[in-house]
Amino acid sequence: MARAARPPLEIGLNAAIVAVEDQQPLILVVSPPNGPGEADGLPFGPFDPIAHRTLEMGLRAWVEEQTALRLGYVEQLYTFGDRGRHAHPGDRGPHLVSVGYLALTGPDAAHSEALALTGARWDRWYGFFPWEDWREGRPAILDEALLPALRRWERAPAGDDPARRGLSRRSRIGLAFGAGGERWDEERVLDRYELFYEAGLVPEAIRDGRVPLDDTPLPTAITGTPMRFDHRRVLATAISRLRAKLKYRPVIFELMPPDFTLTDLQLAVEAISGRRLHKQNFRRLVEAATLVEPTGESTRPKRGRPAALFRFRREVVQERPAPGLRVGSRS
Repeated sequence: MARAARPPLEIGLNAAIVAVEDQQPLILVVSPPNGPGEADGLPFGPFDPIAHRTLEMGLRAWVEEQTALRLGYVEQLYTFGDRGRHAHPGDRGPHLVSVGYLALTGPDAAHSEALALTGARWDRWYGFFPWEDWREGRPAILDEALLPALRRWERAPAGDDPARRGLSRRSRIGLAFGAGGERWDEERVLDRYELFYEAGLVPEAIRDGRVPLDDTPLPTAITGTPMRFDHRRVLATAISRLRAKLKYRPVIFELMPPDFTLTDLQLAVEAISGRRLHKQNFRRLVEAATLVEPTGESTRPKRGRPAALFRFRREVVQERPAPGLRVGSRS
């Protein structure tokens, strides 16, 4: 008996490109090719094994074509292969496997004139994940809307999902959101988004055919701005990776100008981690880590006192294996 033809496989490449400006972490988004009515997404293109010698070279080529931005720091995140989160019901077209990347850029590259001409733009990443910004305290939307909705989903009948048999819904909510005595872990960005997706709370889940939890969906001001395909899932993975990596690699300096004040550095770390840090403790941490050195120059503000300027001390990478800012997690 002849086997049915299997749909072909395609490899997609997408990049979560991060910058920090005015105390806000930004993500570079591109408009959909089909115009208004479709959600924005990350820079994205197919891997061409003839034109692209490596996956990363293919990614860099697509990003430059779509945004005119030449990437510096890039690292591969994860491979996303769930068919149901890209295809429409009954779709027999090629199965798309997406390889996600994290890219970091400094303020100069973030504001190139060429980028402005492409139609790509920077958007606040907390617009996509509003529950992740704890800098002004615990977001009210967690207790007023999101957690009550997840508790309703927790009590609803569960389908037969073999991938989720290890932990109960209650346990997963507790781990992801710090409920029931668990602590809030800022690195669990993907876990939290996945729960909202499974519960049918985010627009992408409804678009992909999941039954919404409630008749009246929550507004996107609460559930976050949707993205094309699986791109918000890729972005959640990128934020989780970057927040974790702050603690053991000096990646924050990829987002900084060459010279900066310690206040600038602290505000950038707070923007990425989504929480406030004690000023004196942070400065002691930076000093003990020997990650920076003074330039001998100072700022010249119109008001207030001048602030000393510092630069990243690149030798630290050769001096020890894990030179990061070991900021602790929120309780």
